Amino acid sequence: MFIKLLQCFETFASMSITSTIHVERIAPTQAALKIAVVTETYPPDINGVAHTLSKIVLGLRERGHVVWLIRPRQQAGQTADHTSNFKEVLVRGIPIPFYKQLRMGLPAKRELLKLWTRQRPDVVHIATEGPLGWSALQAARKLKLPISTDFRTNFHAYSQHYGLAWLSGAILAYMKKFHNSADATMVPTANLAHELGRKGFRGLHVVPRGVETQLFSPAKRDAGLRAQWGVTDDSPVMLYVGRIAVEKNLQLVIKTYQAAKQLQPALRLVMVGDGPMRAELEQAQDKGIIFAGFRTGEDLARHYASADMFVFASKTETFGNVTLEAMASGLAVVAFDHAAAGDIIRNGVNGMLADPESEPSFVMAAQSLLNAPENLRAIGLRAATTAASMGWPSIVEATEAIMRRVVWQEELGGMPSLGPASLAAP
Repeated sequence: MFIKLLQCFETFASMSITSTIHVERIAPTQAALKIAVVTETYPPDINGVAHTLSKIVLGLRERGHVVWLIRPRQQAGQTADHTSNFKEVLVRGIPIPFYKQLRMGLPAKRELLKLWTRQRPDVVHIATEGPLGWSALQAARKLKLPISTDFRTNFHAYSQHYGLAWLSGAILAYMKKFHNSADATMVPTANLAHELGRKGFRGLHVVPRGVETQLFSPAKRDAGLRAQWGVTDDSPVMLYVGRIAVEKNLQLVIKTYQAAKQLQPALRLVMVGDGPMRAELEQAQDKGIIFAGFRTGEDLARHYASADMFVFASKTETFGNVTLEAMASGLAVVAFDHAAAGDIIRNGVNGMLADPESEPSFVMAAQSLLNAPENLRAIGLRAATTAASMGWPSIVEATEAIMRRVVWQEELGGMPSLGPASLAAP
């Protein structure tokens, strides 16, 4: 499928990008932008991309910008939301393979050309690379509109876990062609920017994701919830939050829990989330594993803060919002030196990092924390301090700055654009 797509997309030439943008603070008193945001996923979808994008959209609106959101209709009869500075355009969609709860937008180039000819946006921001995103890219290029994109999902890495490894190269080539056809691509970590830069992606800017520090906090710890889990104040709780699916490397999470339980018999593992592996894991589980299902809002915050450490073994993330949420909740995080953890965590100071090539190092990192309760608590407190500086307003400001630069570039007649990777983190 992707090979055929690539053949069709061959007419799109990659853009030559040579200089580096230095993102500067933008005062909200500057002229408001009309921003068309195109995405395949948005709340009430529950995933990192949908959550992040909703925060960016809200933040841009609060800074006075007008946002037109183009996305698939999530269910029959759904109506578009319109306010003074926000308008939704709902298009047709179909379920995504392996993620049946999500919709993939169908091509809508003709509709977008008509829409953007009638109401021309200042910039088009494309958050996902599916058929809807590609048709938005085509329409924006035809109308000579400035374009920014997000690289938020490692689809080429996911393919390894679903029997589609043979498509990995074609998927990566498509993603490179897609993003190199834009004026700027935002990525959530410096490590990912460097990795993609080595593979030929251009115009990369690091804009990390934020965290709701008012929601996720150590103060949300709940003794009543811990009692429901059957643990006392002295009984350690290991937590996982996320999709219960093969690409999250959950077998290593289970292995880590089982190894640690040999040393700490009172240890419990709480798994928050749902997905295709849940039934399999529930059938194989011991009594120490608690499956809490989907949790949101204050309920999710209580689950985070009521645990003692967070284990995240995924190596397919571009960021991993849950890492920041766990840190904001005062948990010591054990993760591979990858994605958000690799950028944010200082090993042994505000979390524990394991070698991505060594599963035993992940297991040992968790054990070392459980064997030193005082260190576990101290690392959790330092993690909360780190996360406190990563609220959403600064992330929205960095996003806006890149969008403005893309608009200025177009207004100045296509001056040399973005360098291999510039840091836009505030």
